[in-house]
Amino acid sequence: MCNVRNSSYQYHHDTSYDRHAMTGHSLDWANQPAVFKHYEGIQPLHLPQAMELPKRFLSSLMKEPAEHDGPLDMMALSRILFLTNTFTAKARHPDGDFYYRSAASAGALYPTEIYVATCGIDGLEDGLYHFSIHRHALHILRQGNYASHILAITRTQEKRVPILTFFLTAILFRSAWKYRARSYRYHLLDTGHVVENLALALRVHNRGVNLSYDFDDHRVDHFLGIDDAREFTLAVAHMFGGEPVAERREEEVPDLSETVRQASIVSAKEVAYPDIGTTHRAGADIARGITAETEMVQNLGLTHQGLSKIEALASWPEDMGYPDALFHRRSRRNFVNNPLSKKELTAFLQILCNEGLSVPESIYASSVATGFLVNQVEGMAEGFCLLDPEHKGIGMVAQGAFTEKMARICLDQRWLANAGIHFLFLSNLQVLDHTWGARGYRYAMLTAGCMGQRLYVAATAMGLGCCGIGALYDGEAAALLGLNEASVLLYLVAVGAVKKI
Repeated sequence: MCNVRNSSYQYHHDTSYDRHAMTGHSLDWANQPAVFKHYEGIQPLHLPQAMELPKRFLSSLMKEPAEHDGPLDMMALSRILFLTNTFTAKARHPDGDFYYRSAASAGALYPTEIYVATCGIDGLEDGLYHFSIHRHALHILRQGNYASHILAITRTQEKRVPILTFFLTAILFRSAWKYRARSYRYHLLDTGHVVENLALALRVHNRGVNLSYDFDDHRVDHFLGIDDAREFTLAVAHMFGGEPVAERREEEVPDLSETVRQASIVSAKEVAYPDIGTTHRAGADIARGITAETEMVQNLGLTHQGLSKIEALASWPEDMGYPDALFHRRSRRNFVNNPLSKKELTAFLQILCNEGLSVPESIYASSVATGFLVNQVEGMAEGFCLLDPEHKGIGMVAQGAFTEKMARICLDQRWLANAGIHFLFLSNLQVLDHTWGARGYRYAMLTAGCMGQRLYVAATAMGLGCCGIGALYDGEAAALLGLNEASVLLYLVAVGAVKKI
């Protein structure tokens, strides 16, 4: 276990909102961070954009196995990146156009960056690249085959060649500009949103994702050439080919230029929040515990009144295919007082039970428990329920009206009271610390982000509204739900019928 001062429990407590102790905070608009990373002197390599997109429903994408080892080309990589994170809407402002993206982000601040290392992609030189979303282009940072080095620094036991390795980072000041020390929560949630999109994009190509939140932080950051005081790597995803790595070597690679390192700077005047760096660095050690005894739902201090089995649906009530649902995803919050159907709720529960996408290892899935507040669902009483993914069931913890109280707890955002369901992602912070050390906080928050993005895309596919909430009065939320002292609500995602535009 990490020491108490540097624990996830301490960080979460220190950055909790208290209704009676909130301090004022004005935004420094003159130093608003740039939302695009820029590499001085490196010419962009534009990816092909005349791509064919899949015509499939999300339900079929999630249910079908992803097993294919054939070659990939530059067009396939372009499609994967396009489906992982792309522009979906434009807003006009006096100082220029602002573009919204397919992955949800707290405050539309978009801290997450994507890098990809390639090995054997047809039409593309082997190397390490940064993905430029606003150009849909790559900037090459390193040339050559780094397969052996990548396996070493990501602590991967796989012996096959990683033909694609995606590195997802967060630029700290983009979110800290608004959310200050609390922003590490949003770095993790927002990156989890992008991870989920990546998992879906790889399944489009019949590829599973080998996802890892466990890697050598320092060596991975060095490989990417980022300033690790300003930008952290949070997730790695491999796509393996069929060929074995010729030789695994613990080689070192040269430093990238100071120009590359300075690309992590996004504002002329950046304010540092030490709690972010302290908490992140406290999680540098990977200390895996015994996962069989750490099912989070058993550690919240809650009991339910018996499980009801989740119905097995052959199909979900989808009005829109993937990827149209991805491109139309918005934080839609104009909820109306129309109940969700039982079939819609069942589809969401199946989505959250699915272990075949972005959280294939139980170590990550077991860091979070899922609950939900029923407001308006056909045939269901109002109340607080827990989801048991292993047994595919739900249990009622307490009956009663919760959503209006929860709306007040979410910084008095009263529109939340009209949502049909509030999905809740919960964790016991002391269990995280004791089991996995401070790195366990990354597991929980990234997993919550993945699940939240899954709900966003699914809700859009079903013609429903969805909005994630990370800003809440933390102690009040725990008290309302009856959580024990060490347990917290990490993330709330509201889903429901919305006013038609």
